[in-house]
Amino acid sequence: MPAAAYAGKECVCQFKRGICDQTCVRDMLATPFYIACLKLRGRRCLVVGGGAMGLEKTEGLLACDGDVTVIAPQAGPELEELAREGSITWEAREYAGAEDLEGIFMVIACTDDTDTNIRIYDDAERRAMLVNIVDVPPLCNFILPAIIRMGPLAVAISTAGASPALAKRMKREVSELFGEEYATLAIMLNDARGWAKGTLPTYQDRKAFFEEIVNGDPDPIALLRAGESAGVLDLIAAAQRAHQPA
Repeated sequence: MPAAAYAGKECVCQFKRGICDQTCVRDMLATPFYIACLKLRGRRCLVVGGGAMGLEKTEGLLACDGDVTVIAPQAGPELEELAREGSITWEAREYAGAEDLEGIFMVIACTDDTDTNIRIYDDAERRAMLVNIVDVPPLCNFILPAIIRMGPLAVAISTAGASPALAKRMKREVSELFGEEYATLAIMLNDARGWAKGTLPTYQDRKAFFEEIVNGDPDPIALLRAGESAGVLDLIAAAQRAHQPA
């Protein structure tokens, strides 16, 4: 894999400057990224590259129920096993061109060939597709943040490509701050959504109901940390009684 573009390295982007001067990534920190959570279940996703990074990106897509195809002449043993068990489709060849993107929702490329990376990016851009060339910010129309997953909760951390090391540190610290009790509370609150939607007539009514629980006394997070899930159920029941329309 090429390293992230920086001054003095060989250029790995579409501008082909020879030696990188960072003109292509200088505005990354000033770019306002639109943050979204994508629903990948059943959607066709393509990974080009069969090395360690290809495995990492494939596993991330599979974790979100993406329909993953990997194109690579060779693949590591883990990817081979995923193909054997039917979890992915592996096509043991080079990227052929735009026809490989037919019907694809998202493409992630992690090859060590700059010309191939540029072709994939250009082919995808012409189709208004989501494309990420790993570690080459100017060849991406979306970036992949560091993700913390706990049950239904997902926390994304991005430094706009400035420092993956800093993002990893923040991921570790956020994981320590927000433990499994937050995921448990999210599930319990989701169970109360049906009652709230069927009983409380306005958005403001529902907002007040849930905020009373989340910011309740005693603190629901403290209760869960103490193993007192019944106490949280009591908080929810009390809020339901208090907000029941007359």
